[in-house]
Amino acid sequence: MQTHTPPRSTIRLTRRGRIVLIATGAVVAATAVVVPLLSTDDTDDGERKPASLVIPEGWRSAQVYEAVDKALAVPVGTTKKALGKAGLKLPAAAKGNPEGYLFPATYPLEKGTTPESLLSYMVDTANKRFGGGTVTAGAERNEMNAYQTVTVASIVQAEAATDADMGKVARVILNRLDRGMPLQMDSTVNYALERSTVHTSEADTRIDNPYNTYARMGLPPTPIANPGDDAMRAAVRPTPGDWLYFVTVRPGDTRFTADFEAHKKNVEEFNRLHRSADASESGSAKAKASG
Repeated sequence: MQTHTPPRSTIRLTRRGRIVLIATGAVVAATAVVVPLLSTDDTDDGERKPASLVIPEGWRSAQVYEAVDKALAVPVGTTKKALGKAGLKLPAAAKGNPEGYLFPATYPLEKGTTPESLLSYMVDTANKRFGGGTVTAGAERNEMNAYQTVTVASIVQAEAATDADMGKVARVILNRLDRGMPLQMDSTVNYALERSTVHTSEADTRIDNPYNTYARMGLPPTPIANPGDDAMRAAVRPTPGDWLYFVTVRPGDTRFTADFEAHKKNVEEFNRLHRSADASESGSAKAKASG
């Protein structure tokens, strides 16, 4: 979401509008999500071995590496080290970084599964999903290539409060790019800082990092997560509209507008509704409105 720089003592409304739930303890950071294993088989030594591994939509590559290490019972860091010898078929623009191409899905874990084979399976799946004519045509229509479209989808995945909002979030991103406006997305700042949080400070938005879309124009250099089909469809065919701003005032009530003054009023309403919850978190919490 786009925000305006407030005093340092305040915090900002952040991605997916989940600050409302943080106060109740209903949200767990993405890095704490437990990998769901769909089924298990007994091994010869009597231990239970996972037969399938689910990679949820929106996970970052670091979370995927950790999950694969755990599922295959290999030392921590093994999967990340395997990148160099996995022979992944990534776009040239990725420069060997698989972020965005570790496709969220359920993957079978067979007797001969290795980190290399599992990573290749994920990337091959992404290439099949992202390499079709619909994606290519949509990317060209939006004056982008497929890799840039995956990057947009990754931001949509991180920012949209609901699946229904994804098309509108994608449209905001494209509208801001078309107008030469910075994206100002908290999710990209969080990626730069290697965290998942609903609290982003003014200082955070000034960090010198290519993923800081407050300080840098255009898209970040790579995707910031691994998007699913819904986010990709939204990036390919965004909902028509002139929106430039959005804020989730309350769960289920994300407001999109092209009018900055209207956006500021929406942010003010958010602050009125959630001041007490915010205060319990920071002592002086306010959302910020940006231009």
